[in-house]
Amino acid sequence: MRGFENRVAVVTGAGAGLGRSHAIGLAKEGAKVAVTDVSEAAARAVADEINTGGGEAVGLAADVADAAAVARMIDAVTAKWGAVDVLVNNAGILRDKSFGKLEPEDFDLVVKVHLAGSFNCAKAVWGQMRERRYGRILFTSSASGIYGNFGQANYGAAKAGMIGLMNVLHLEGAKYDIRVNTLAPTAATQMTAGLISEQVAAVLAPERPVAHDHGRWRRRVRRFAHHGDRGRVSSRGRTDDRGDHGADCGDFRRRHRASV
Repeated sequence: MRGFENRVAVVTGAGAGLGRSHAIGLAKEGAKVAVTDVSEAAARAVADEINTGGGEAVGLAADVADAAAVARMIDAVTAKWGAVDVLVNNAGILRDKSFGKLEPEDFDLVVKVHLAGSFNCAKAVWGQMRERRYGRILFTSSASGIYGNFGQANYGAAKAGMIGLMNVLHLEGAKYDIRVNTLAPTAATQMTAGLISEQVAAVLAPERPVAHDHGRWRRRVRRFAHHGDRGRVSSRGRTDDRGDHGADCGDFRRRHRASV
């Protein structure tokens, strides 16, 4: 049996990049996937790719910063498949400027999409996950929120806030078997276009971790589906002695991992 057989997953920002990889990976593990993106055409294209490959998916447009739009999207998925079991909060934008040049509207917009958008999506599924006593929620943070990065005060603040949100939700969700975790990946996506070289982009392609060690990836996916870590921040990097891609977080991970 595959890790997410007969489960329903919602992936935001899934029209390309990491979100697309999450959606395809979940479909390969048996999940029915709602591919959501601010671009309906992009969402439908990824859903069509999954359906052509033998999976089951639907493409939906939703702006995660709009709580009402998120609620409508979750209602549509629930009406179609009966529930939402898995949520991957991946949608995001960049408005990079050094702090002296950063305008309040650019700070507010990035926080609204990344942090408030993640809240909107988690809030929309939280009630039904509690009622069914099962849920898996994944936030997508960044090393910029852990260590900082020049020109990303807005992005770093939003991404750090997502880790704080995870730390609270994993405590509140534990007795309902709602497991909440955070990824802090480094990947070449539309947001990094023009910021890194083609050689670096090839190394950081979103599909690369799966292709590099598919067996280990599948084992971790199935552990997350059936048992689920709680309150873990994991970043793509070298592998520690337990096979967890999270060693790049160093002392931060050891201090902030609430429970396993």
